[in-house]
Amino acid sequence: MILSGDTVRLQVQFKTFTGQAIDPTDITLSIYDSTKQQIEQFKLDDTNKNDVGVYYFDYVTPDDKQDIIFEFKGVHNNLPIVVRDSLKIKFN
Repeated sequence: MILSGDTVRLQVQFKTFTGQAIDPTDITLSIYDSTKQQIEQFKLDDTNKNDVGVYYFDYVTPDDKQDIIFEFKGVHNNLPIVVRDSLKIKFN
């Protein structure tokens, strides 16, 4: 269970179509509400990197949202690479 105001570690693994781990450029993490309106955006760099293609961000969940969508996005070979998922947030 994910509680409002708690810290969660959001993580992504960027891979090519053949499954090879890659490090894209211009990596961002965007947070959207349930209506798909962006509420926050963070730029990631090597301090957010665990391994080749594996990036993370420690995110404090909002107190006023029950659902959020998170999106990791980068550029590889001049093409976008996007990974999205969602979180259900509870007060108790």
